[in-house]
Amino acid sequence: MAIGALMLDVEGLTLTAEEKVLLAHPHVGGLILFARNFQSVVQVTALVQEIRAVRPEILIAVDQEGGRVQRFRDGFVRLPSMKVFGDLYAENPGEARQQAFQCGWLMASEVLAVGVDISFAPILDVDCGISQVIGDRAFHADPRIAVTLLREFIRGMHEAGMAATGKHFPGHGSVAADSHVALPVDDRPWADIEAHDLVPFAELSRELQGIMPAHVIYSKVDPDPAGFSSFWLQDILRDRLGFDGVIFSDDLSMEGAVATGSFSDRANAALDAGCDMVLVCNHRAGALEVLAALEKRGQFPEQRRFEAMKGKFRQDWQSLHNDDNWKMVAARVGVSATA
Repeated sequence: MAIGALMLDVEGLTLTAEEKVLLAHPHVGGLILFARNFQSVVQVTALVQEIRAVRPEILIAVDQEGGRVQRFRDGFVRLPSMKVFGDLYAENPGEARQQAFQCGWLMASEVLAVGVDISFAPILDVDCGISQVIGDRAFHADPRIAVTLLREFIRGMHEAGMAATGKHFPGHGSVAADSHVALPVDDRPWADIEAHDLVPFAELSRELQGIMPAHVIYSKVDPDPAGFSSFWLQDILRDRLGFDGVIFSDDLSMEGAVATGSFSDRANAALDAGCDMVLVCNHRAGALEVLAALEKRGQFPEQRRFEAMKGKFRQDWQSLHNDDNWKMVAARVGVSATA
């Protein structure tokens, strides 16, 4: 069965009968797991197997960046915030690059070992000291240093067998408002955005398999939020930067998407602008509305782009944790429980 254009979520630690029916819908193509879906390594592995029994080809995702954003915790190595590597770079650039690579490999290896295809990582936003929702999730305030560390983190993810998804295009670090609860507006001119926030996306676009745009309006450039803008997604991301991977919308339930209209309006606008897959999280009625809209559209996303997003499942959990390289990297990169 083809992969559909909607990524949604499920409520708990196992699937309900209703959710099994929902996941079998042809226009569902992805599922994102949250902390509420995780109790233990054994449980989440079983949940993933249950999901794949319904839809073997579905793309399963999680936000497992590290630091504040790590949905799977108990039994997983606790990952540092990415700013840790930026801070280390000032003292020892070589060590910072190596640890960034190891962290990317460690994160991806553990997520893949429970059967999940991707983590929506890494953050390509530049920390400008403005956005609290980005903050220490970003690697550095200098976009060039950020690129150096990001390239190593992505290389580590690829070494483990995971595709990399950069977010939040073209950069969320220069606005104070949090797009989860507001619609941020960035009033800077194009030249300032291009010279700063856009740099990591421009440098790394051909090393990424996925990109997620921001629910941010760049008012001097285009009147629509980036995730609903054909200028940002087609003219800049596809044509100018040459990105040929999957464009995921950010969650259409976020406040930054509300101004675009109903859930069906949001989904249609995102897909028309150039998104391949839209996310509707924590809002079942909204997800059902989007499915109805997708049935009316009658179109499926270009399937070849999704092949690169599928996880390469090289080691199960036990094999990974018996591996000497995993033990070394976990001890070197992991954050102690008391830190």
